Amino acid sequence: MSITIKELPIFQQPDDRCERLGAEYLTDAELLSIIFRNGQKGQKAIDLAICLLNLTDGSGLVGLHSLTIEEMMKVSGIGRVKAIQIKALCEISKRMAMASALPKLAMNNPKSIASYYMEKLRHKSQEHFVIALFNTKNEFLSDKLISIGTVNQTIVAPREIFSTALKYDAVNIALIHNHPSGDSKPSREDRICTNRLVEAGKMVGITVVDHIIIGDNNFYSFSEAGFL
Repeated sequence: MSITIKELPIFQQPDDRCERLGAEYLTDAELLSIIFRNGQKGQKAIDLAICLLNLTDGSGLVGLHSLTIEEMMKVSGIGRVKAIQIKALCEISKRMAMASALPKLAMNNPKSIASYYMEKLRHKSQEHFVIALFNTKNEFLSDKLISIGTVNQTIVAPREIFSTALKYDAVNIALIHNHPSGDSKPSREDRICTNRLVEAGKMVGITVVDHIIIGDNNFYSFSEAGFL
């Protein structure tokens, strides 16, 4: 007979185990079940969590980022409120990752830049092109989303890039964009675009210090590869 989390013995309930042992000892499904608390009548919250995770094709909690509210609501027992809660949870995880990486962000450290943008960009289904702006002391000033493209291409306007840099008094910029395929290897177009922007930057006194491509938990740095 199906039972809910509340009907389990206390020592077996995920929230009690989380408190006693620590959240790191819970499975992905158990963590989600704590958020859900219960399913439909006669349905275990843990089973509801498993059904949702099954939609991620084996990628686990990470896969929740790519699910839409409508897709989650197709799971019996997940309504609009639960789906919105999961989307909010995904956004919280992104912001926590970025906040943790920000103090280490350094213009001359490609890994630190990739770490800062990894969770923000790796789950996108379209290419997003971002610029990170740095001042004369190599301190991070801000960033700007320049364009959103298709699954494998984005259109970049040099004028918008450098007008934005001048607006913030930035003297150095890093280019960042994602590959929805998960493979961060640069395409021929990526190399052409990089060269074009480097030359355009020289004309206005702004240095393109790096172009970083974000894949699925991997990245490519033009600077590290010796192309800048």
